Amino acid sequence: MKYLFIALIIFMVASCKPVVSPFSNFTRLPVEGTWKLLSGTLIEKGDTTVTGYTESIDFIKIINESHFAFLSHDRNKRKDSTGFYSSGAGRYTLKGSAYTEHLEYCSDRQWEGNEFEFTLSFYGDTLVQQGTEKIDSLRINRLNIERYIRMKD
Repeated sequence: MKYLFIALIIFMVASCKPVVSPFSNFTRLPVEGTWKLLSGTLIEKGDTTVTGYTESIDFIKIINESHFAFLSHDRNKRKDSTGFYSSGAGRYTLKGSAYTEHLEYCSDRQWEGNEFEFTLSFYGDTLVQQGTEKIDSLRINRLNIERYIRMKD
């Protein structure tokens, strides 16, 4: 009888299916996370403008498995004419290093509804995003190169 009880316990345990978390097979893409913009380079009509984002401007980009969002503001809290705020968000697609943003929301409403194609490169905790921003109605056609550092969780 004792052996029958032990056999029954072993059978019950062996027949149970393990509980699998819906996140057990989750693999985070290298682009996912929160990124702090370090520098931005715009090249338009032969003119190059480099902006450092380490002293007076904060800019972060947050990317999850399907969406991105960016937020930027001045550090002086709009105390003078350099004060500003900017944000945008939408869906993105990623195929290899080809990253396309579908801008659905933007504090500059004229940018909404546009798509921007970039190439992503990773160097450790550094992300370089490079591509052309083109909006015919605004006469914008420029190369944009952004260098980000991954923010710690």
